[in-house]
Amino acid sequence: MPRSAQPGSVRPVRHHIAGGRDHGGGIGRLVGYVVDADPARQRHRVQDTRGPRFRPLPSGLMLAGAILAMAGDRIAGGDRLQQFHIAGRGSTARKLILARMARLLGLDYVLHLHDFDYAADLARRPAWQQSAIRRMFWNARRVVVLGARDRDTVQGLLGVPGDRITILRNCVPDPMPDHGADPGPDNAGHVCRIVFLGQLGARKGVPELLEALARLRNLPWTATLAGDGPLAQIRAQVAGLGLQDRIDIPGWIDQPRARALCSRGDILVLPSHAEGMAMAVIEGLAHGMAVVTTRVGAHDEVLTHDRTCLFVPVGDAAALADTLAGLIADPARRLRLAGAGRALFLSRMEIGGYVARLSDLHDDLAATPCPKREMA
Repeated sequence: MPRSAQPGSVRPVRHHIAGGRDHGGGIGRLVGYVVDADPARQRHRVQDTRGPRFRPLPSGLMLAGAILAMAGDRIAGGDRLQQFHIAGRGSTARKLILARMARLLGLDYVLHLHDFDYAADLARRPAWQQSAIRRMFWNARRVVVLGARDRDTVQGLLGVPGDRITILRNCVPDPMPDHGADPGPDNAGHVCRIVFLGQLGARKGVPELLEALARLRNLPWTATLAGDGPLAQIRAQVAGLGLQDRIDIPGWIDQPRARALCSRGDILVLPSHAEGMAMAVIEGLAHGMAVVTTRVGAHDEVLTHDRTCLFVPVGDAAALADTLAGLIADPARRLRLAGAGRALFLSRMEIGGYVARLSDLHDDLAATPCPKREMA
């Protein structure tokens, strides 16, 4: 049984993420924000479990390094909580190994689910894997999810009691703390700047976004689609549409460049087919952009159509084009949506409140003895 910290102590945490802070996508960015925002700077440590991308030998060595780090935590006293940030596919395979090792070492662990559709991923797996995954979730001290859909998956399909599931939505730091809820003026005469942040692929709705933008040739806009993926293919599609002078495809950009891009943007568009709670949407709200997205994941648990965002149907390029055209032509509406979205961000999605809630969860586990829950 893991040794718990004394009640009221600051519980140290090791975050296990494929790719770490720099190559862990939205999960890495989120945990990086937590590390930077927590006043107890040494409380959080980040452990890369895979490397920048999966390669059998280097990734295996990274996973072995994570196991050795856990063993070091046990030798040091065993009170460092292990937080496994989990999605589907290879992420689940790695976390099955790490969770088993945590149990063997007598370490507490939390599972933090970030997947865009974990129920579908679970259904594709053979019965023996499903059984192992249920055991991994069952033995977690707490399961953190992004919204009600994931809570229902964890409770209904994986059998975790509701009192051991915590909904904790993604957050980001305030990029303009001196601006309050006012995103600033939006002048009617300027060229509207559209921003997309994410994987340049079908799941994020990039094909229909390009089709929608092609329908808007006669309107005043430019667009930047930033993210990794098949860049040469996307750039060729843009050239084929004759939009290479209006759409920039810079590839993956780091956080300072993403902030600079968002600070100049008017519309954040993310027509995803599946999400948990998209970091790009929260970045758009935080930067005072009008947000256009889809009712996927936890989006419609947080956002309200025509108040804090505009929802469009999944996969509907014509509806996306009509929505973007309306916003490009109506700066007053853009400004209204941007202001309400930023106010929502300040009240519910700023990183300070997130860190406080996460710290309360960690310290609550430290103060509560760990029952033996090994599932047969």
